[in-house]
Amino acid sequence: MTPLERWRLVLGQYADKPLRDAAGGAGLEGRAARMDVALEYLYGREYQGRGLREEARSGSLDPTQLTLVTWLGEVRELFPVDTVEVIEQHALDRYSLTELVTDPQALERLEPNQQLLRTLLALRGHLQGDVLQLVRRIIRQVVEEIRQQLEPQVRQVLSGRLNRQRHSPMAVARNFDALGTVRRNLKHYDVERQRLVVEKLYFFQRNSRRLPWDIILCVDQSASMADSVIHSAVMAGILAGLPALRVKIVVFDTQVVDLSQYVDDPVETLMRVQLGGGTDIGKALRYCSQLLENPQRTVLVLVSDFYEGASPNELLRTVKQLAEARVTLLGLAALDDQANPDYDRQMATRLAACGMQVAALSPRRLAHWLLKVIS
Repeated sequence: MTPLERWRLVLGQYADKPLRDAAGGAGLEGRAARMDVALEYLYGREYQGRGLREEARSGSLDPTQLTLVTWLGEVRELFPVDTVEVIEQHALDRYSLTELVTDPQALERLEPNQQLLRTLLALRGHLQGDVLQLVRRIIRQVVEEIRQQLEPQVRQVLSGRLNRQRHSPMAVARNFDALGTVRRNLKHYDVERQRLVVEKLYFFQRNSRRLPWDIILCVDQSASMADSVIHSAVMAGILAGLPALRVKIVVFDTQVVDLSQYVDDPVETLMRVQLGGGTDIGKALRYCSQLLENPQRTVLVLVSDFYEGASPNELLRTVKQLAEARVTLLGLAALDDQANPDYDRQMATRLAACGMQVAALSPRRLAHWLLKVIS
């Protein structure tokens, strides 16, 4: 970004024409233009507060008109974390944009979706009164939609292999033995109508896989990790429902919070998450090392963008110690359906050299990875 573009963002819309003239007619484009729209949405209110009349506009080049929810999403995508915190605080304190945290009716008008859930998690520290119960209901609705998508996939991967030598009285569609059903019902073939009469359906039995493994999810609460935090909470709940898996979930910024007592309830887990703040990955992993009971039967999944705010050497030393104890380590730069992360690639490389596998996975691919480890 050029110095002239930075000045344009600082000075706002009324500096647009003079700076365009100074730049030979060139205006803001691309990311800088989006940043300008986001800043204008909030700080343009300063002009209104001083009694200045807003210019009449017959049209707009903006792709969409920002709402409070989409504005918050834009701010979190476009600006650094420390800047986001300042902007959000200005929105709440200086410009009274408190509809989402104080007005249940304003919340009820919004469609429950993952974008709204991200916003509510970001503002959780400001939620109060009647809004809290409504937020809990919204979180439950969105989480349930995600769970319904993920749980069948994860259970199918981790529920054991088909035993084609034995049948089960349990009628499960994915275990249907089509050939066996036809073969065993041939004696009921109706010659006159030339039709097979199926009197009984047959289903394969699944081998019950005993998985004496501990799974520890260590989840970064950075603002950029919102989608991964949501999917981590849902995945923890699904995994906790599988036999012989003991699942723990820990979230962190510069402090570590053990939410394992809520692991089977993603809503309660997410209600205790606070997005934003600093990052001390090493401290979180040192805490997780205290949870180890059988290191050789433990999978520790670090969900983080790997931007370490504390000592990198302490982090690397902890990872080496865990690897030497034969803990299976996986670092996920993203855990969501997109799996397209922005992360510290240099730190990821150093973690890999210390014994941690590093990837960005969808929940289904994580289930396949876990299957390989524990089989």
